[in-house]
Amino acid sequence: MTDWVLHLIDAGGYWGIFALMVIENVFPPIPSELIMGIGGIRVGQGRMAMEWLLLAGTLGTTVGNYFWYLVGHVLGFHRLKPLVDRYGRWATLEWRDVEALDHLFGKYGQIVVFVFRFLPAFRTMISLPAGLFRMGHFKFLAWTAGGALIWNIILAYAGFLLGQNFRDIDKYVGPVATACVVGAIALYLWRLATWKPRG
Repeated sequence: MTDWVLHLIDAGGYWGIFALMVIENVFPPIPSELIMGIGGIRVGQGRMAMEWLLLAGTLGTTVGNYFWYLVGHVLGFHRLKPLVDRYGRWATLEWRDVEALDHLFGKYGQIVVFVFRFLPAFRTMISLPAGLFRMGHFKFLAWTAGGALIWNIILAYAGFLLGQNFRDIDKYVGPVATACVVGAIALYLWRLATWKPRG
C-alpha cells in the first residue's frame, strides 16, 4: 500500500494528497496517517511546502466527510423511524435511542464532530449522523475542517521529523486497523446477542 500511495503523491502532488484524503474518507481503506506522513517526508525533502500540504489534506478530508454528511442529510431523521421500527433489532436500536442521539447532536453536535476527528474508524462514521440529525452545513464543515487541520498537522510534522523511517508505520497501521475492525465486529455481535428492547 505504501508504494501505491507514494506513486499517487509523487505523480499528483497536492492534487494527489487531496484525492487520497477524499478517497480515505469516502472509502477508508487507506490510513490518513500514511498519506499525511508521506506528505511530511516530501516537505522534509523540499519537494512540497507544509502550508500547501496541510491545505490539500484538510480540504480532502472535509470534502470526503461532507459526502457522508450529505448522505445522512438526504436520508433525513424522520425517514429513519420506519427503518428503526423494522430493522432496529439488527442495529440494536430503539426509536428512543435515535431521539436521544438527535438531542445530543442538537446540544453538542459541533463538539462531537470535532472530537471524533481524532478517533480511528469513527472519524468518518460521525459524518452520517451529523447529516441525519440536521447539524448545520456551516457548523459541520467548520468543525470538521478545524479538527482535520489539527490532526493533519500532527501527522505531517511526524513525517517531517521522522523522515524515511515514517514509511515503517505501514507495518503497524495495517494490523492496528485490522484489530480495530475485528474488535468492532466482536463488540457488535456481543451487543446483538445480549440486546433486549426496553419497549
